[in-house]
Amino acid sequence: MAKPFLGLSKNVRSLGWVSLFNDIASEMIYPLLPLFLNTVLGAGVVFIGLIEGIAESVSSFLKLFSGWVSDRFRKRKGLIFFGYALASMTRPFIGLATSAYQVLFLRFFDRIGKGVRAAPRDALLSQSCGKEERGKAFGFQRAMDHAGAMTGPLLASLVMTLFTKDLRIIFLLAFIPSLFCLWILWRGVTDIQEDQGSISPPPKLNWRVWDKKFKFFLLIITLFTLGNSSDAFLLLRAQDLGLNVVTIPILWFVFHLSKSVCSIPGGALSDRIGRRRVMILAWTIYGLVYLGFAFASRAYQIWFLFIVYGLFYGLSEGTEKAWISDLVEESMRGTAYGTYHFFIGIAALPASLLMGLIWKAIGVQWAFTFGAILALIAAFLTIVLMGEDKQGKKPDENIQVMVNYENRSGRRN
Repeated sequence: MAKPFLGLSKNVRSLGWVSLFNDIASEMIYPLLPLFLNTVLGAGVVFIGLIEGIAESVSSFLKLFSGWVSDRFRKRKGLIFFGYALASMTRPFIGLATSAYQVLFLRFFDRIGKGVRAAPRDALLSQSCGKEERGKAFGFQRAMDHAGAMTGPLLASLVMTLFTKDLRIIFLLAFIPSLFCLWILWRGVTDIQEDQGSISPPPKLNWRVWDKKFKFFLLIITLFTLGNSSDAFLLLRAQDLGLNVVTIPILWFVFHLSKSVCSIPGGALSDRIGRRRVMILAWTIYGLVYLGFAFASRAYQIWFLFIVYGLFYGLSEGTEKAWISDLVEESMRGTAYGTYHFFIGIAALPASLLMGLIWKAIGVQWAFTFGAILALIAAFLTIVLMGEDKQGKKPDENIQVMVNYENRSGRRN
């Protein structure tokens, strides 16, 4: 059955719009947060790294358990809604913070929301499409996410240009798009029932239950993440090279425009030539970009590097999540996505702390070079350990996958 807009189901399209409005709200705040912490609240670069590391680690740890719960009870929408609602209610209070420790506390709860929603959302999205279009479906979700992430800074810059440069007011205004996010999620997204004959008991939270290839994937992504510190450091690097507070949101807009434009083609490319090849390319690009940030000396170079950095995201984000769906059976995907995020969380805190400490102790060039080296090692290990991708399903099998999806969902999306 033909479906509108890129052949994607209603669930995939609705989850894309949810991501768009959520990120409009989030990214009205995020690119300005390092500047707010540094110039308004007086936090140093190491404390900023601590905030971002703790925030992302807490989020990743919770994804493990929320993914398992969604597999256990076969219900994902409720967890997704709770996660988005918690983040939406927390963010505006950043505008009322009077100390960096209060921001740390608020970012902690904001990331709890992300931790609760992310794994069930990814599992539901993987159920809402056939194998042959997983890369495109995840790429669409990431494209909408990044479209919101480029719209948020643009709105923030517009408000600062026309009305006020008070960062607190901008943070409070971020609550408005959050309401649209919650409304679309409530009205447009439905749980999908698995075929009773294919349901297996939920997996235990045990390393031994996973296939060898999935274990290799987790270890490689963990190594890469150790060098993948918070993008807040990229904004600080841009500031060091002469970009001012009004220009920073425009740079963030261009960055997310690059992400958004590249996400659907990047995911679709992995559907055609395989996830492994696309990830090798993505991590190689990341390594080269971080070397560029290490040795950049002019503001115009930062603009170019952010654009190419967006290409890395476009190639990697949808591909990684589609690859997990290829490696793990449907009844275990919530737990698999949670495990994936858990391993990222193990590395997220030391990654941002290492970046801040290396930057402060021996210089910015060494800090970014460290990230570049780990990305290139990850690309090499992918070549050695992951092997060639398996062939996809034949066309008639792909059709049957979508027929089964329509039957399980109980209606045509």
